[in-house]
Amino acid sequence: MSDPGDVVDGRFELLERLGSGGMGTVWRARDTVLHREVAVKEVRPARNELTDEQSRVLRERVLREARALARLNHPHVVTIHHIVDSGPHPWLVMELLPGRTLQDLLEEGTLPPHEAARIGRELLSALRVAHAAGIQHRDVKPANVLLRDEVPGGRGVSVVLTDFGIASLLGSDQLTATGDLIGSPEYIAPERIRGTDQGPAADLWSLGIVLYVAVEGVSPLRRATTLATLAAVLDEPVPAPVRSGPLTPVLTALLVRDPALRPDAGRLDAMLAAVADGSSWQPTETARRPPATAGTPAMGTPTMGTPPSAAPRRRAPVIVAAVAVAVAMVAGTALVLALRDGSKTDSARGEGGARASAKASPEASPKPAKTPGSPGSPESSPGAPPASGSWVAQLFSEPVGAGTDDRDRRLATVREDVPEARYLRSDDYASLRPGFWVIYAPGPFADGREALRFCAERGRTTGEDCAGRYLSSSGADSALLCKPPASAPAGRCARP
Repeated sequence: MSDPGDVVDGRFELLERLGSGGMGTVWRARDTVLHREVAVKEVRPARNELTDEQSRVLRERVLREARALARLNHPHVVTIHHIVDSGPHPWLVMELLPGRTLQDLLEEGTLPPHEAARIGRELLSALRVAHAAGIQHRDVKPANVLLRDEVPGGRGVSVVLTDFGIASLLGSDQLTATGDLIGSPEYIAPERIRGTDQGPAADLWSLGIVLYVAVEGVSPLRRATTLATLAAVLDEPVPAPVRSGPLTPVLTALLVRDPALRPDAGRLDAMLAAVADGSSWQPTETARRPPATAGTPAMGTPTMGTPPSAAPRRRAPVIVAAVAVAVAMVAGTALVLALRDGSKTDSARGEGGARASAKASPEASPKPAKTPGSPGSPESSPGAPPASGSWVAQLFSEPVGAGTDDRDRRLATVREDVPEARYLRSDDYASLRPGFWVIYAPGPFADGREALRFCAERGRTTGEDCAGRYLSSSGADSALLCKPPASAPAGRCARP
């Protein structure tokens, strides 16, 4: 083990430990040649259980990624001054930044959405330049985000991303030979845990979790143990944010378990820029979300993946002023969710809650797309909305703000196993949360249980595949949401 006073490569005198992790220790050191202080990372696993071959592979990977990173010149990427390839393990000599990290800052309190979005843009810019050089970070988390200084004009801090590529240098499974996890499980993307990671989208998931923690003050998927956390990352709904305001659509887009559905870096930067400038992002013809694929659920409040009237309130981190926040950002609160082991062809998501008025205007009615033969064309138009007082089997929901193209693609996917599926606009019913396209099977159904039996006959047997919804002009009827028996009971499934 190294100690204060040791000299690395005959030049860098170790002064004090700044921190340690699963892949090494960071020291404050003095460059005796240039007479300046630097940060020196001693790159080696916390445990010395590596074989000679594993040590050789580790060394090669560290040096390869460090050399690639050293070629980057970016204000939000930590600067590598020197690489020491001598002794039992490599050393990376980097710029020395103040000891505070984003983790330290967040321990003092949450950030407003616009400030989190600004920091998010800086981190995204660092990831973009690294990804362009073929480097994935693999461990984006607040503790790896250093604070450099205040932004000119007193607009907060500037951030620097460090520890690129270190978290999984031992292999894609991120486990040491003794089974210890390298990296922070609550920030790891689901595809990395599954071992299917093939691109930079996993870093964007981690960025989404960082932004969630920054504005909500809680880590949404952290559990009591590492195994429980990994299970939550793989399969549990992400609780809907209640403090995120205009940042909510960004979190919605990022925290999708199918990496193909996350926004690319260019679109994400546009979304963050809109929030940072004090507005909210709206999709355009050139900035659509990628088409949804079978097996990928999409859903709104109050948890990502749970119908609102059925969501357990104990999982919401903050309840105060949630209603006011939801009203202010109703068009952007749809939360796109997790791929559940790729075994389902679709998901049902309930959109419950009251709305201001039970009357629907002509502008609020669904409008078919103009392209003949498309799912939204006149040939497949749902016609008049179902009458108040009827039951339907909800198979999916899509935020109106996503546009009709996404709605029509999803409808086409649902129709692969439910040909009679149609869509309606939730604004037409007081028993539904406004602002969503609801894809449904019309029945007719006598009650919610009959709607669920219809779904069960088609293999849709969970609350994530189907929900019985009562369409009513009364917001009080949103409590009638019916979920399959395998899920937590919610609602009464039949009118009182």
